[in-house]
Parts: sequence; C-alpha cells; structure tokens
Amino acid sequence: MSTTTRRLAATAVIALTATTSLAACGRSSGANADADAHPKMTIMVGGIDKVIYLPAKLTEQLGYFKDSGVDVSLKDEPSGADAETMMLAGQVDAVVGFYDHAVTLQTKGKCVESVVQFAKVPGEAEVVRNGAGISSTADFKGKKLGVTSPGSSTDYLTQYLAKKAGVPTDKYTTVAAGAGSDFIAALQHKGIDAGMTTDPTIAVMEKQHLGTILADMRTEEGTQKALGGNYPAASLYMDCAYAEKNPKTVQKVVNAFVKTLAWITSHSAADVAAKMPKEYNGGDAALYEKAIDGSKGIFTSDGVMPSDGPQTVFNVLSTSNPDVIAHKDDIDLSKTFTTKFVEAAK
Repeated sequence: MSTTTRRLAATAVIALTATTSLAACGRSSGANADADAHPKMTIMVGGIDKVIYLPAKLTEQLGYFKDSGVDVSLKDEPSGADAETMMLAGQVDAVVGFYDHAVTLQTKGKCVESVVQFAKVPGEAEVVRNGAGISSTADFKGKKLGVTSPGSSTDYLTQYLAKKAGVPTDKYTTVAAGAGSDFIAALQHKGIDAGMTTDPTIAVMEKQHLGTILADMRTEEGTQKALGGNYPAASLYMDCAYAEKNPKTVQKVVNAFVKTLAWITSHSAADVAAKMPKEYNGGDAALYEKAIDGSKGIFTSDGVMPSDGPQTVFNVLSTSNPDVIAHKDDIDLSKTFTTKFVEAAK
C-alpha cells in the first residue's frame, strides 16, 4: 500500500469515527465561551506526555490556568493528525500540536491559526535502529520508516528529509509506529529501520542502546542543518472563527501559557520535572529529567512566532505535502498565526 493510500485510509477511518468515539471527550464549549464569567476551553494535546508538548500539562500543574480565570480541560490524543481532526469535528476548542497543521489546513479551505508558539524547532529526531544499515538519509531507500501516523508532522518531516536526499516516498515504506513504548517496541522487533520521534522516547532509545540519532532537530543548529531554518512546531492552534468570537477566553489561556514559557526559561530541567505528574517519568525520574534537559531549549521564552519560521515550514511542506504542493500559490502564511494575544499577554 502506498503512503498516499495509507493516508487516505487513515483519514477515512478518523472521519467515520469522529462523532462516535470522540463523544467521551465531551462537547466543545463552542463559540460562547466569552459569555461565561469563568470561561471554559477544551484542548486536545497531540501526546500529552511528550516533552515537546510539556507546557500544556505544566501550565495546569503550576495553576496558571486557574490564576488566569479560565477552566481548561486537557485531553490526550497521541497523534497530532488525529487531534486536528477532533478539533475540526467540533469535539474540542483548540489543539496543542505542530504549527504546520495551520498551513496544510488552509489548502482545504480551513482557517486555523497558532495563537501562542511554544517551540521554535520541532524537538524531533530521526533515530536509526542498530544494524539497519543507515548512515545517512540517502540510505532510506528500501527501508521501513516510522512516523506517528500517516499525515502527521513526523510524516511530512520524514518525507522532506528523504526527498532532500533523493529518495521519493514510493521508495521506502511508511510505518505508523506511534510514540513511546510502541515506537520502542517497533525498534526492538525490527518493525522499523528508522523513525521520527521525540523525548522521552529518544532518551529511552539511547539508554537501551537500541539505535543512534541521525538528524537531531531538538536544537536550532540541528534544525537549520536538516531543514534550512527554524521550524516552529509545538503551538496552541485553533479555528480562526473561535479566536475571533472568544478573544477574552483565548487571551486568558494565552496569558497562562506565556507565563509558563517564561517559567521554563528561568528554571532547570530538574525543576520542570519535579512539577510534572510522577507517572510521566515512566518509573525513571533521572531519565525523564535528562529527556527534558535534552529538549528544554526548543521552547520560546515569550510565545512569539520566530520571524523566519512560517517560511521554513512552507518550504518543507511545499516539497512533502501533496495538498500544499498543489495549492502553494494560494497559501497566505499571515493567516496561519497571530501574535496579538502574546503581545497583549500579562
């Protein structure tokens, strides 16, 4: 089955189940949040225990949502692509996920914008299984490459790295390897030869000596080498109409997140780890702290979109995403993010 076919099949399944299996998430608070004295917002996180999305749970742990006067309900969905679908289905108000979804959704006639930018780089790394025979991305040909799910940001980044090395998508096999223990199992059992993942999975892979890092996009230097510039990733994004109709609620949420980002900047990885739920460390507190330390530098200090970020994202997607390739002349990057809320944050 081709990568495109798998993506279409996955999308069809998600769409079919959107109004049933998502019911447990609760109904979105819709467009009337600002009418409440103590507004509510439901946010789906594309992997709530991933270090790249750490600001979401940390903000809750620090009590900053409460301090800002907003009731935020965080929901977990390991795949960013699926979290996006839930938002579009009206099951949640916003998503903590990769900014690039705002770009790809514009090609489908959807206006989605990042209102606070958590990270200036992906926080991802392409890791290679020991014995897989891969020493560079040019060796991807004929290999099994793991991504979170077809159509996810990890899929687009993988496609870009492969195509940049002269390996088209039909010359390797895309495998939905998930994250965490599922991804580790795929490495252990040779279900994948390489894959795109984040901390703490990267830290676990290294501790168990399962493989090595081929492309490290947890630093600005590594990201610029792999992608040609800063690639803003983790963000809080939502439907433009929701932000327009509920500016007070959105501002309160953004205030809380900006406060958290400043807190992360001024505290050590040990301090951050100590504030997170104990179950997030997987029974290895030292390893979890190491994972946070390895990715702590990805976060912005103020929630502002890097000036060169949107263009880099567009450059990557215009070579890896078929929808962006087909509509690249119609995309208006200025509509995919706004800085007005972070600029007004207090």
